[in-house]
Amino acid sequence: MRTRIVATLGPASMDINVMREMVMLGVRIFRLNFSHADAAHFGPVIQRIRQVEAETGVNVTVMGDLCGPKIRIGEVKGSPLQLRKGAYVGLGAPGMDKECKQCASEADIFVSLDVPELLEGLTQGMPVSLSDGMLQFVVHKVLVPDQLFVLEALTGGILTSHKGIAFPGKTLKVAAMTEKDRKDLHEGLDIGIDAVALSFVQSREDIDDLKAEITAHGTWIPVVAKVERRNAVDKLDSILEAADAIMVARGDLGLECSPAELPIIQKKMLRACRHAQKPAIVATQMLLSMVKNPIPTRAESTDVANAILDGADCVMLSEETAIGSYPVEAVRFINEIAQHAEPYYLERINGPFVPKPEKNPPKFLAYSACLMAQNADSAAIVCHSTTGATARFISSRRPAQPIFTMTTDERVMRWMNFFWNMTPIKSPAEPRSHQKRAEKFVQEHPGFKSGENIVIASGQATPGLGTVMTNEIKIFYK
Repeated sequence: MRTRIVATLGPASMDINVMREMVMLGVRIFRLNFSHADAAHFGPVIQRIRQVEAETGVNVTVMGDLCGPKIRIGEVKGSPLQLRKGAYVGLGAPGMDKECKQCASEADIFVSLDVPELLEGLTQGMPVSLSDGMLQFVVHKVLVPDQLFVLEALTGGILTSHKGIAFPGKTLKVAAMTEKDRKDLHEGLDIGIDAVALSFVQSREDIDDLKAEITAHGTWIPVVAKVERRNAVDKLDSILEAADAIMVARGDLGLECSPAELPIIQKKMLRACRHAQKPAIVATQMLLSMVKNPIPTRAESTDVANAILDGADCVMLSEETAIGSYPVEAVRFINEIAQHAEPYYLERINGPFVPKPEKNPPKFLAYSACLMAQNADSAAIVCHSTTGATARFISSRRPAQPIFTMTTDERVMRWMNFFWNMTPIKSPAEPRSHQKRAEKFVQEHPGFKSGENIVIASGQATPGLGTVMTNEIKIFYK
């Protein structure tokens, strides 16, 4: 399959045999959720992943997902409480419940926020949501600017302590990386994570902050920006410039945006990512019913297929593989859906995407390689890409032929697992010629038959120029 599968590991999938089955069904990235465990817990898990990798011969990427600043309310007196529609609730800094009673007799319930600076700038009419969006409010009255408010419940439901709170559309004065995240990042790098996902990104400065931490550790790994805030959607172009991949994190993003608008936001983000040659992951509730059921709903199957037809590089399973009763079956269904959706996707786009009229030689070189492979009925496209740039451009054109990407950098090889239709290959140091390495790979690869042709994109050193850039396309017959 061409679409990459990201599977979250948890109690349901920590067994090495389950991991092996998932890899054989198309999982190329395992997600470790640092919201629920730390590096000490995940160290042995990565060792098992590497064992599966050695046994199957499939390159597998380990992605650490940092928790981020999950904003929660404090203790609610009398929790759990049944809240009726139209009820008034006080919201303020800890210890302001008495002042709330004096100022607003209609607010019988008080909710405190442990990070009161997040209330700054909150004004009458602004939306507020609790319990992952199950409780919706609007600011009814400002009692003390930036400190104390009365909310009106737009929906009824159960209100309990320590639930997550969101302020859709409001810029929060809190960094995406917490001290816990910094600790988890460095410890995660020590145990061997290959990529890292940053939660609640609001701007490219959040990405720059994370990359500076990685550099300080003395290494490089790709950074996945999780788009969960409305202002991140608005600043997507600048975030795309800084990040190495984007995750359309539809859970929290669905609290910031109308559910009716979310499908269009997803489509626009996937298109923007392909134009920027950055991989896009669609996540959250892909096959949620399979946490308890052996087959997905029709709506879920359609949702996964539509993500593939929208051009997603990866689809991600969360609870389905972490705590679900059918982790392997969930991966198998993603695989089966892809087997039906991908041929139709290729039929619909009718050949590699033509670049926009612009001065962008790498993009047109990649397009030429894909067009040549299509017209020559090539068995595959093989590219030697030291930094991964050539491979990214080729993948963004969406060729029907499988793409084999050779690189001498293992970190780049792990990054390539995020890209559509990509098989990363660790390249040997010899021969020195990138083209000769690619030809040698084709000759020795058992999947290519004698007489078949393969398009090779490689770089040959220009005399006097130290950097080797992709500058040659060749049809090579085995």
